[in-house]
Amino acid sequence: MAGERVKLPVTERTRLGSAESRRLRRQGLVPGVLYGRSEPVAICIGERDLRAALSTGAGSHAVLEVAVDGGREHSAILKEYQRDKIRGTILHVDLQEIRLDQKIHSAVAVTLVGEPAGVKEGGVLSQVVNEVNVEGLPLEIPQHLEVDVSGMHIGDSLRLAELEVPDTIALLDDLESTVLATVTMPTRVEEPEVEGEEGEEGAEGEAEEGAAEGAEPAAEEGGEAESTES
Repeated sequence: MAGERVKLPVTERTRLGSAESRRLRRQGLVPGVLYGRSEPVAICIGERDLRAALSTGAGSHAVLEVAVDGGREHSAILKEYQRDKIRGTILHVDLQEIRLDQKIHSAVAVTLVGEPAGVKEGGVLSQVVNEVNVEGLPLEIPQHLEVDVSGMHIGDSLRLAELEVPDTIALLDDLESTVLATVTMPTRVEEPEVEGEEGEEGAEGEAEEGAAEGAEPAAEEGGEAESTES
């Protein structure tokens, strides 16, 4: 879904540094930077406000109407963010100011829809590319692009050229060389051959002999390590 505009109140930060960022996070605030004006502005945002803004139908592609300290609103998009790998909380955000009448570049997720005929035949579906690069006006960038894979058979590859996109956006990746998905035969694991009784006895004898021969060198190695440490 495109065309989402969400108001996002932010506060300018006057104190910087990692210690200050940790203090803000303990208060439920996310430190960040707003780019695109004459000078980047250090800001902080309520984590709940940020999550709500990025949970609309447009997701991370929502156009954010950012008002710094209640001042004039600036249209911006989420440029980059850092997330805590364990807690999942957002640690830092970079916002990019934009103009709604100028096209931007963005990465859009690709969603596979349907069950391929090849999977029913015993094949395995693999998604090769999870997102593609597009160009369009900020309010025309979709949250994701869907592609129907139900017609794929074993041995088929789905290329970017087969992805249908709205007329309002353009694909930037190579249409022919970019593979979105494939359906292949499952990998077969070869079972090891079982040797006969004679082979087993011979192998057992060789193992015992090898162990006896290797016992003395192993003791020597242990001694060298011990003397080195002392």
